[in-house]
Amino acid sequence: MFKTIVERYLLQAGLALSLVSFMLARAVGANLELAVVLPNILLLIAAGIAERQMPYRHDWREGQGDLRTDITSAALLFAVLDPLLKWGLPVAVLGLAGTGVQAAGAALFPVEWPFFAQVLLAALLAEFTSYWSHRLHHHVPALWWLHALHHGSERMYWLNNFRIHPLNYAINYVLGFAPLLLMGVPTDIILGYLALTYPVLMLQHANLPLRSGWLNYVFSTNEVHRWHHANDVKEGDRNFGRALVVWDMVFRTFHYRPAGNDPAQVGLYLPTRYPARSTFEQQVWSMFLPGCCRAAA
Repeated sequence: MFKTIVERYLLQAGLALSLVSFMLARAVGANLELAVVLPNILLLIAAGIAERQMPYRHDWREGQGDLRTDITSAALLFAVLDPLLKWGLPVAVLGLAGTGVQAAGAALFPVEWPFFAQVLLAALLAEFTSYWSHRLHHHVPALWWLHALHHGSERMYWLNNFRIHPLNYAINYVLGFAPLLLMGVPTDIILGYLALTYPVLMLQHANLPLRSGWLNYVFSTNEVHRWHHANDVKEGDRNFGRALVVWDMVFRTFHYRPAGNDPAQVGLYLPTRYPARSTFEQQVWSMFLPGCCRAAA
């Protein structure tokens, strides 16, 4: 019974918890960022615990020399990079674009729309730029070398969602949120978008046999995202959406099948020269060494 509940309803429960927490905090004037972050931390922890009891693939439970890389990357992301970008990007946008450009951009965003319509529009805009950032990271050799760190793991589990090159993360962050800031999208609308999509991201790499049904045609769930990590380029060049699959459908890169929904193997496209088994630090610095950026894409 417990396994069935987790399989069928964990994502739905995570979405409900995140959105309800956000809406309650907005109604009473509480800290909206905490209202989004805290329930999603709980969801991530729950996924990590559930993986030990009911993994999608048992071989993905065992470390492959990747744990130190994943922990180091996650620590750098949460302790340094994400806080720095949250503080620095608004300052940079204001300083570089100026108030005049922001005022012109703000006229483009319909702040008079109902709240949920604004959240949906912000989500579509952010996911559009994130989609193309992700897709370019698969087709531009220098960007692929950055992105290869994320694809270097040969298993999928709760922690490698945060396995990412700092420059890759910064590029994605800027392209995802700078347009919203330039358009003057209100902070609560941006946080509403995060409340909607964070539960998907927390479970996107989970080694769990989730069966999300029709949600697989809306969100980039772990069922959908597994294909993106296939080591076969024909399978892996799919499902570029950050949390939504709408732009994959528009640009015909969506791939999911209810039966046999499992790539043969995940990892880097083969053959590759990328040093995936090196330490996190060596992989990060490899971008700046002679001979980099020629990994097969």
